[in-house]
Amino acid sequence: MSSQRRAQVLAVGAATVAVLALVAVMLLPVGEESAQTVESVQLTVPDSGEPTTTTSSTTTTVPGPPAAERRLSKLRTIAGEITPKSIVTSGTGFATAQNMMYTHTVTAYDADGNLVATIPDRVRLSDFGIDKEGEYQGAPVEAAFLHDGSAVYVSNYSMYGPGFREGDDECSPADGVPPSYLYRIGTDDWKIDQVVPVGAVPKYVAVTPDDGRVLTTNWCSWDLTVSSTEDGRELASIELGRYPRGIAVSPDGRTAYVAIMGDTKVAAVSLDDYSVRWLEGVGLGPRHVVLSPDGRWLYSTNNKGGTVSKVDTTTGEVVADVSTGTQPRSMDISTDGTALYVVNYGSDSMTKLATEDMRELEEVPTGANPIGISYDDSTGRVWVASYAGTIDVYDELN
Repeated sequence: MSSQRRAQVLAVGAATVAVLALVAVMLLPVGEESAQTVESVQLTVPDSGEPTTTTSSTTTTVPGPPAAERRLSKLRTIAGEITPKSIVTSGTGFATAQNMMYTHTVTAYDADGNLVATIPDRVRLSDFGIDKEGEYQGAPVEAAFLHDGSAVYVSNYSMYGPGFREGDDECSPADGVPPSYLYRIGTDDWKIDQVVPVGAVPKYVAVTPDDGRVLTTNWCSWDLTVSSTEDGRELASIELGRYPRGIAVSPDGRTAYVAIMGDTKVAAVSLDDYSVRWLEGVGLGPRHVVLSPDGRWLYSTNNKGGTVSKVDTTTGEVVADVSTGTQPRSMDISTDGTALYVVNYGSDSMTKLATEDMRELEEVPTGANPIGISYDDSTGRVWVASYAGTIDVYDELN
């Protein structure tokens, strides 16, 4: 076949594919979200000179009503040998539960809640270049995925083995609690492939948008550790005061907002020069923070105050402060930014709020003492971890 004829065939084929794709989109239901299997058609010209067509299937999610207009419906409850302190979804089809304190595992699930791996927290630190011989165990607390879903970082409340002692919920840097570590677990084989030194009693973990740095709040050393994801080395340690916990990183990757649970304020840490400014009077005992997709609004659960605050990050003004249930703990935000999901530890419930005016949309029962929550960007499902030993998975219906 001549090069001119080959070009004509390819042009006609490409136009046909474009028209078929447009027709398929036009036939989809308007205003409904449903998983659609889309065949990707590619025209190739092998050595024989004749064009051939190959197809491959991928799954995409068709946009539908905003999250604030949907209703929660429980899909399933997961139980077993778990004591989840937190649950986190990757947005790429996985979720992990961090089973604290003495279960000593991380359990991994697919997007439907099926168990895919149980990862023990036992390691040989010397295998990762750390000068400590023998085997050690951790105590998984919180986690954060790389944005491509290839790995997840898990914090360990304490390490167990020679030279370590267990941390405490009431502590200070003067108490001499030993530093701990993050584990990085690859999602291809669910094995620990990196160990990152951090501070004493690490709690929350966050990854910058470019996946270049991992941030860790350290409960007993009262600081924030910034580490390189490439090699695990410490890039900075920023003192923040009594009991730093939740972290939210701005969409541009330039600011990390850190909840200071022993106070009423949130630290705004510059990730350019590691300087700190403060958002004052956010609430009593800020525990967990999330940001709106554009970074304009910060939301904080205030554990001691029993409220959720909405803060303007440009002015520091608290524009709303609403009550949910007893002891609001963790929280997450929908991908579209229209809804917040808050677990109420003392009320055994989850409250859904509209971000626009902070009104309550609904409250649903959960397992006993819900402690962790995650909104799955890939499915729109909400996962809730409860200390009683269960994980509830909720669908959001139109």
